[in-house]
Amino acid sequence: MEIVLLGVNHRTAPVELRERVAFSPEKARRAAAELRSRGVLAETVAFSTCNRSELYGVPSDSPAETMAELERYFAALHELDPQILSQNLYRHHDAGVVRHVFRVAAGLDSMLLGEAEILGQVRDAYQSAYEIGATGPVLNRMFQAALEVGKRVRTETEIGTRPVSVAFAGVKLAEQIFGKFANHSALIIGAGAVGEQVVEHLNDRGISRVMVANRSPERARDLASRWRAEVVAWSDLQDALVEPDMVVTSVGAEEAILARPMLERAMAARENRALFLIDLGVPRNVAPDAGSLYNVYLYNVDDLSEIVEQNKRAREGEIPRAETLIEEHIAKFQTWQSGVEIAAVLRDLREKLGAERDAFLRERLAGVESMSAEDRRRIAQLADEMLEKLVLNPVARLRDSRDFRRRVADLDAVRRLFGLDQEKQ
Repeated sequence: MEIVLLGVNHRTAPVELRERVAFSPEKARRAAAELRSRGVLAETVAFSTCNRSELYGVPSDSPAETMAELERYFAALHELDPQILSQNLYRHHDAGVVRHVFRVAAGLDSMLLGEAEILGQVRDAYQSAYEIGATGPVLNRMFQAALEVGKRVRTETEIGTRPVSVAFAGVKLAEQIFGKFANHSALIIGAGAVGEQVVEHLNDRGISRVMVANRSPERARDLASRWRAEVVAWSDLQDALVEPDMVVTSVGAEEAILARPMLERAMAARENRALFLIDLGVPRNVAPDAGSLYNVYLYNVDDLSEIVEQNKRAREGEIPRAETLIEEHIAKFQTWQSGVEIAAVLRDLREKLGAERDAFLRERLAGVESMSAEDRRRIAQLADEMLEKLVLNPVARLRDSRDFRRRVADLDAVRRLFGLDQEKQ
């Protein structure tokens, strides 16, 4: 019933190492199959995101020996020096594993606090492992609980509701001005990572039309094809400014690509219809004096960064509420876990005491020829009742103990006292 975890993330390893230890879906399935076929793990889930790679398991042997074997396997699978990998690993055991995966699913362990994508990534990794039979009762229960925790944190706190990237903050600001995007259009100037984030956020909010312009037409076409956007030639930027309700720029340039005269001509052609400008470029892509034009609303990175910082503080203020939910679910999981462990101890103890009872009665009653079969059955029944009253019932009462850690220690003591561990060796 014990659980182990080892992994690397953005806090313990540089991106160069995280790239090398990533579990592709195929590699995750291979790891699950090999670790179970070798008898290292009875259950396992492996998964990666851009910021973490983790391997969860229920050991077939002692946790310490299993962890050492997992480290060797992890290094070999990714063709790494075990010593280099070891310096960047984090390791958790039992309750530490449960708390960790609950915090991951809730978005508390992410580089971007409260990120929405991680819950879906945890769900996909668990579903993939489940479908190939790599999970069992322990990991099934734990990951299902983790998904429930993640959902509750997102619905019962505001930890994921406030934008904490400048791209998202810009889109949310535009949303406050325009309301629904269904009847609006946008021009994205720049097809890099930030530009793509903006396009993604706009599409998620149902914008009617997106146009993309970039110095490299190939990159513009690539971004447009992935998000059903239109490509605007770089040479046609002046004409393209006439149509959209908003323009978002994110271009690496030494000088402004949208100068005041250019925007003056565009506003004249638009008959001064309002234009919302989000300048995400550093250095700035839009001439600062363009913001003074009539009906032009210009926001740059500094404006949005202040919003982002306020939102980060607001998200951080929700952490205690999220942690309370997590602790609630940890207690539920531990109650279930201890119940299963107690049931296993009672099963093993009944088997051992039953076998010893049978051996004792055979030895003591072997020479008593006058005793009938019914008498022998009755004596065996009385012996069972005595064992239940003196031994099994007190052990079962551990189920009602409120102190989980003491309860587990008591179970270990019962196993050692009655030699149940030796029986399994």
